Amino acid sequence: MKIEKKIVFDNHHFTSLTDDSKVASSDLDSLFVKTTMNQPYQESIAHLPSIEDKDLKDYFILKPKIIALTGTNGKTTTAAMIAHSLKNLGYQVALLGTRGFFIQDEQIAPKGLTTPTILELYTMIEQAQNCDFFVMEVSSHAIVQQRILGLSFECKALTNITSDHLDFHKNLQEYIDVKNSFFNQSCMEIINLDEPNAKIHPNCITYSIKQEADLYAHNFQISPNIEADILCKSQKAHLSLNMCGLHNLYNALCAIASIASILPYTLNEIIASLENFNGVEGRMEIISQTPLIIVDFAHTHDGMEKILESFKDKKLVVLFGAGGDRDKSKRPKMGEVAQKYAQKIYITSDNPRSEDPQHIIEDILKGITQKEKIQSINPDREESIKEAIKQLQDDEILFVLGKGDETYQIIGHQKIHFDDREIIRSVLQSLSQNTLKGQ
Repeated sequence: MKIEKKIVFDNHHFTSLTDDSKVASSDLDSLFVKTTMNQPYQESIAHLPSIEDKDLKDYFILKPKIIALTGTNGKTTTAAMIAHSLKNLGYQVALLGTRGFFIQDEQIAPKGLTTPTILELYTMIEQAQNCDFFVMEVSSHAIVQQRILGLSFECKALTNITSDHLDFHKNLQEYIDVKNSFFNQSCMEIINLDEPNAKIHPNCITYSIKQEADLYAHNFQISPNIEADILCKSQKAHLSLNMCGLHNLYNALCAIASIASILPYTLNEIIASLENFNGVEGRMEIISQTPLIIVDFAHTHDGMEKILESFKDKKLVVLFGAGGDRDKSKRPKMGEVAQKYAQKIYITSDNPRSEDPQHIIEDILKGITQKEKIQSINPDREESIKEAIKQLQDDEILFVLGKGDETYQIIGHQKIHFDDREIIRSVLQSLSQNTLKGQ
């Protein structure tokens, strides 16, 4: 990319910065930024002036205190919780992650990478220079590719570490090691004590629901909403959230611990600041109450399990697929989780990309031995959703998983408008009209 920015380097006045070697070679007023990602192209323009990515901090105004979240699942919701809490406590807040870039409640940039390129990231932090805090999600790709190099963090937090992105990482252990490498005791660090893959450092702050930790929950319920007693050293408070699920209780603990570690508020004050937080679009989003239909972004077996286990005493119907050109190892595991919790399973497409949707479905089917649970196998996601809703019984809950608040489907190299929520509402409206006509 190329950004407009006036910089004096080696007595030369540049009008922009770029991490694109082609731009640098054609525009001599654009100063080249060397990064891990453009390393293969650096030799071709070695004769041109350039700066290292680690030195970018010398050329940008980086005023907000940065709070960073990493983990396989829960980053988006936890980051949104932290931002919500900080705003209620009176701070100006920027938020960056899977849903895009926001300053206070205004969306500045649409969805992109969970963590953008280092040049784009520095630009966004500078844009937010009037903010007190910059809350961001950090992906495992960003850690490996050093997209966060040179930044100083006020707080880092870990949600969990399960299997994901094994198309990028060599194996699960490498992925685990990458996540843990983010925590180097350079700032306040918040770690999920119940996560077996997490390294617990002597100076970190821990949270838990299974054991005593620096901050932990007990006497809790997770459905139909979250209620829990929270203990933090000598403090005790009651948490009440208009959300459900064990995973969301963990997200709340992570958010509370993060804020408590860097700001001088009481536990009661922090919990009060979470009041009216109703979740994030596409994350456990209830589209219909009667019948109960829920949309979620869960696209890994662990993400699916965290959601479904909170409703294991209910009759569950699960509709899902898996992304193409991505980690294939998780597909049968997703099938296993669906089989474990659901009475009915609908298998369809997610974003097949360049893969044959049928091949993706066959990978999912390898994890399902109880074939009688499968109600439908249909690569057409819209048709699959229609079928699932039409067959849904009053005492069943339908989970439409994988895409959340995405408004597109990637088929081949085409990005087609597609929104699970729109389709669900359209089907329900059509069924309601047909019912009225029949009366």
